[in-house]
Amino acid sequence: MQNKQLLKLLKQQQKILSKIALGQPLSEISEEICLAIEEMLEDESAKCSILSLQGNQLFHCAAPSIDAKYCQIINGIEIGPKVGSCGTAAFSEARIIVDDINTSPLWEGFKQTALTFGLASCWSTPIISTKAEVLGTFAVYHTTAKSPTKQDLELIDHFVNFTSIALENDANATKLNDVISQLKHSNDKFEAFTQVMPDLVLILGENGEYVDVYGSSNEFLYSSLLQSKGKNVNDVLDPKDALPIMAVLEKTLATNEVQVFEYELEVPKGKVVFEGRTVPVDHYQSKSSQSRHVLWVARDITQRKEAEKAVEKLAYYDPLTKLPNRRMLNERLNIAVEKIKRSGETGALLFLDIDDFKRLNDSLGHSSGDELLIEVARRLGAVIRKSDTLARLGGDEFVVLLEYLGDDNDQANVESAIVAQKIHEVFEQEFKVGALKFQVSCSIGICLIEGADITASNILKFADTAMYRSKAKGGNSYSFYDPQLQTLLDRKIKLETEILKSIENDEFCAYFQPQINNEGKVVGAEALIRWIHPINGIIAPSEFIPVAEQFGLIQRLQNIVLRDICTLLKRLNPCVIDDDFKVSINISASQFKSSLLKSELLHVLNYHHLSPSKITLEITESMLTHDVEHTIQQMKELQSEGFTFSIDDFGTGYSCLAYLHAYPVKQLKIDKSFIDRISDEESGFSIVKTIIDLANNLGMGVVAEGVESKEQLTILKGCNIDSTQGFYFAKPMPMNDYLNSHSKNFKRD
Repeated sequence: MQNKQLLKLLKQQQKILSKIALGQPLSEISEEICLAIEEMLEDESAKCSILSLQGNQLFHCAAPSIDAKYCQIINGIEIGPKVGSCGTAAFSEARIIVDDINTSPLWEGFKQTALTFGLASCWSTPIISTKAEVLGTFAVYHTTAKSPTKQDLELIDHFVNFTSIALENDANATKLNDVISQLKHSNDKFEAFTQVMPDLVLILGENGEYVDVYGSSNEFLYSSLLQSKGKNVNDVLDPKDALPIMAVLEKTLATNEVQVFEYELEVPKGKVVFEGRTVPVDHYQSKSSQSRHVLWVARDITQRKEAEKAVEKLAYYDPLTKLPNRRMLNERLNIAVEKIKRSGETGALLFLDIDDFKRLNDSLGHSSGDELLIEVARRLGAVIRKSDTLARLGGDEFVVLLEYLGDDNDQANVESAIVAQKIHEVFEQEFKVGALKFQVSCSIGICLIEGADITASNILKFADTAMYRSKAKGGNSYSFYDPQLQTLLDRKIKLETEILKSIENDEFCAYFQPQINNEGKVVGAEALIRWIHPINGIIAPSEFIPVAEQFGLIQRLQNIVLRDICTLLKRLNPCVIDDDFKVSINISASQFKSSLLKSELLHVLNYHHLSPSKITLEITESMLTHDVEHTIQQMKELQSEGFTFSIDDFGTGYSCLAYLHAYPVKQLKIDKSFIDRISDEESGFSIVKTIIDLANNLGMGVVAEGVESKEQLTILKGCNIDSTQGFYFAKPMPMNDYLNSHSKNFKRD
């Protein structure tokens, strides 16, 4: 730089710095800088522009030689990787030289605007603060395509520094004015030193109103400082957060003592743990005021609590798998045992050991063994409920603590076995360590947690013993501590597997037993599930229905029965059935309690394009004894769809006759046990006659089940029975047999 130009630069520098020192407006200083560099560049086409960065947008500061319309167009433009010279410079924090706007890809979306206003080149430099933050951009435009010389760039750097001082000084001045403004509203000298404290300081009224807020920034508050003042804690905070705050406030004023406590709030900074300290303050606002206040100091102790958690992890968690270790398991197990003793509930502990792990560990190496254990822990964690505990005791031993499995052993046995099966399933997929792939299995021992004499140490010991029983069976299995129970459960699990397999193989179907009126005409049928096993033949429903209920398979079987009912109704000759012809289907207790019952039934019927009016739902008396109002509502909803209801085995349950008329029931079915004794005047006939009379008085139809002799039929006809079914007429039969016999007259003289 020549001496003449250097002197000119020093003169301009002195002039600009003087304006900055005198606190003149930023717009005036910026314009002075632009005019100065335009003069020193000694190029009449040079036009300077200064933009300030606010957030991710650039705003106009000064551009005295550039058309105001252009400045207005680019004012507020968002920075980015291809946003002209200035937007790109601010985004990349690097100088951007574009010697020809017309050909530059950075100006692709803006060049037409620039060229319209006669701007052909643009050199832009980011303005960086002393804190290494981008404050804005300093740009030099020319009306012709032009590249800068080394001297041009040196000169620009000088003026960029002046601009940085001006922008930073303006920002600091703005912040200073804000601080001064806050200090003016201070009640006393208290605010002066709280401004430099990292803690949040609140003055709260005795009723919970924010009187003053000092200290930390808004990131620790639900709303800004100004928005909080004058509002009540109950209005600013969520109820779950406000309630404990108000409790501390009241205790502070009641005891007149310092209170120290911890609490957690979700604030703009995130979830923060605070240590709160409160002390009562008298005469905070004026000596004449009788109201009391509380000084509340809140300190962010989130990092300290995280450090404490880290220490706790070292003591209570396995460093390899990050699972709870033996110490934490023992604590949780002791708590669970005491809870189960008090409540009478049942839990379980599953002790599992990886089969042949020592051989794998020795052959693969300990680091590979560790990788295997980490993967096992990950897979197990994916199938364990959040309420349960998965722990690693050490080596290849893992424990699953199931704290609640129900109120009885049967349910606990089933649930714990299901968990054991899920655990075995996670081992079915190959494990991969490095380039090696191999199959791994595990042995599981299960001990139920129940009874008043249980201890945590015995539970672990018994589960460990059961685990070794699984090892003795060859591994890859689970065993209960009680061997007799294990045998029973194995049988149930095997039967469940058989049921699932048979559903897939279409081995279940519906049999139909006709219902006959007094003239011998078929007026309906009852559909009954049958399992036609390819090896064992027909399996009695009493053997598989309870298991299907227990393992949640009953609805799938019910859908098969309903499917076959739809097929039967479609195949029946419409000429030989009237509008009153219906097929009844049994509804189990678990189905009746399910909120999905209606949707499941309608889904099958809609699929087959059949009306619910042809279906009678048979339920038992015991289903009506729980939550009468809800039961009536549920039945009415199904009735509104077209279904009718029949009470099966009536007289064997404990239904309340006072409510019987309230249920939307169209039919009662007399249980076979009463029909068997109908010839006995006292024990059978009188009961049957009473049920028929009751039904007639309530406007219900009556069906007698289990009719096996002419004598029984004669007596029933004498009692004005509506219809009958039983072996005297026909046994339950396959669909084709029923279709062949449907037109037959079953009248018996």
